[in-house]
Amino acid sequence: MPSLEYLLLVSSTLILLSIITLKLSSKLGIPSFLLFLAIGMLAGSDGPGGIHFDYPELVQSLGVIALTFILFSGGLDTEWKTIRPILWEGLSLSTLGVLVTALLVGLFATWVLEFTLVEGLLLGAIVSCKDAAAVFMVLRARNLRLKRRVSSLLEFESGSNDPMAVLLTLGIIRLLTAPSTSLLELTTMFLLQIFIGSLIGYGMGAAMRKIVNAVDLEQEGLYSVLTIALVLFTYGLTSSLGGNGFLAIYLAALVMGKKDFTHRDILLRFHEGLAWLMQITMFLILGLQVFPSRLAPLVGAGLLISGFLIFFARPVSVFLSLLFAKATLAERTFISWVGLRGAVPIILATFPLVAGIPQADFIFHLVFFIVLTSVLLQGPLIPALAKFLKLEA
Repeated sequence: MPSLEYLLLVSSTLILLSIITLKLSSKLGIPSFLLFLAIGMLAGSDGPGGIHFDYPELVQSLGVIALTFILFSGGLDTEWKTIRPILWEGLSLSTLGVLVTALLVGLFATWVLEFTLVEGLLLGAIVSCKDAAAVFMVLRARNLRLKRRVSSLLEFESGSNDPMAVLLTLGIIRLLTAPSTSLLELTTMFLLQIFIGSLIGYGMGAAMRKIVNAVDLEQEGLYSVLTIALVLFTYGLTSSLGGNGFLAIYLAALVMGKKDFTHRDILLRFHEGLAWLMQITMFLILGLQVFPSRLAPLVGAGLLISGFLIFFARPVSVFLSLLFAKATLAERTFISWVGLRGAVPIILATFPLVAGIPQADFIFHLVFFIVLTSVLLQGPLIPALAKFLKLEA
């Protein structure tokens, strides 16, 4: 076991390198999280750093904590007036869109990879959600400003589609680990998680705002500590009662941020900085967990799944989800292309590892490859497509 001093030295060095690369990311116009992942991979056992790291349980736990604070920061910073006009379209994309994507990719994976149907659907569920951090890192890196409606729809979908993907992934893992589970049991679990998550999320969001406004703390810094405790309490309470913690956190942040509260600007800045720390830490650890030598044998399969996801599954899911929406053809086309995958699918890919699913290691590295190809292929073309479709602000 390495000493505490060594762990602190290595972790702080990796974080400092990641912060320095943010400047490089802006100049190159690529999402910074790819550089964070690269630093983690170079520091890992297959890279020159030589740090042996293979702890999927730890990666999963840290990833859940990181996603909790990232979702809270994103929801807290979301303006309700920009969400209201596109609420139903966004909900359709983050529920029906995720479901259709998971089903199509699952069936395709079953065919080309010779997976069982349930294993194929597991892969589909894991890669079914787009990643808010990936989308907005690309937009910021390219300094791209979109029309308000398109930007709001992308932001809301990116922040709200994680719970659906988590529910599908956990449900399918349960089918693999306990094949006797009935469809009725899965449906009940699914509805219960949504109901409990929504109920606690709405209630805690209102409670957080009242608590922050009511308490009179002598030190301003304590308000940040207070909100950290409330966020962790919300996730822990929801998950303990069988609800979806991610849904509860995002909804709580939306409800809390809907009206003004004490020290709003200070808390927004604090949680933005905390979200950056969580993103950097999460991507570094995910990079450490990946073994690059295991990526080469699955390049062919990865390209097939990525191509199907990008050019067929994602567009079909978007056009079906927005079938009765007011969105124009240009908006639907653009949203179809901006389906970047990021840290969320990689974190979800650790769940089969922890559960001991037979194909888990293959699925984890395949998901990692799909995420890389998604960002490298789709990301650079986003500004040109926005300009071509006349969707720039």
